[in-house]
Amino acid sequence: MTDLRTAVPTCIERERLAFELLEVRTRGQYLTRLRSLSREERAEWDRRERTALASLVDHDLEHRCNG
Repeated sequence: MTDLRTAVPTCIERERLAFELLEVRTRGQYLTRLRSLSREERAEWDRRERTALASLVDHDLEHRCNG
């Protein structure tokens, strides 16, 4: 039998930030499969990805929770 307490993420905020990063990356990958991105769109996607990654890393460093 599975212990449900161990199945719950230890840090909900970290899980949210990790999901946000995954979502940004996935959306960008799907968009580039549909069409070529303009230089501005690519820069915006890169900025969003860097921001999401930085938020996750900052959270890990501040709270010492690294999944």
